[in-house]
Amino acid sequence: MDDRARLKKLLLEKSYRAGVFALTSGKTSDFYIDGKQTTLDAEGAYLCGRLLYRCIREHPEPLAAVGGMTLGADPLVTAVSLVSYLEHAPIPAFIVRKEAKGHGTGNFIEGKTNIRPGALVAVVEDVVTTGGTLLKVIDRVEAEGFRVGLAAAIVDREEGGAEALEARGYLLKSIFTRSQLLAGEGP
Repeated sequence: MDDRARLKKLLLEKSYRAGVFALTSGKTSDFYIDGKQTTLDAEGAYLCGRLLYRCIREHPEPLAAVGGMTLGADPLVTAVSLVSYLEHAPIPAFIVRKEAKGHGTGNFIEGKTNIRPGALVAVVEDVVTTGGTLLKVIDRVEAEGFRVGLAAAIVDREEGGAEALEARGYLLKSIFTRSQLLAGEGP
């Protein structure tokens, strides 16, 4: 079984839930994808890291770092960074805080000293619904002087996130769309 097929199986086993759920976006849904159940699993983290790393390597311009909003992106950016090291092409990770650090440096972004000023970076998220979290990350990353070259997700719920990002000039690359994950399609 290839990496993508195995990740799909893990997502459906560990992260997918049917029922009525309130989402971060404020919407309600008849299903929920609790991405952290997969991204915090050893195999799931590794597969997410490998597949997101491939997205980063396939980007037409070199991307200097990978980051995202805490807490959902924490295991993803760590996994990508570790996979990149194992592939002998290390990419540093960074974490975007929800609130600026209340002491010390007061940073919104942790790990930024590992990234050269003005660098082109990737931002990632486990599940995208409206794109609001990724847009907030992009705004904070750009406010720090970095440029965003890639926005990527494990699952795009196909509920307007890709369109919201596109309206701002960013293409969302996802490992799976909702249709691919839930329709029983092959990976």
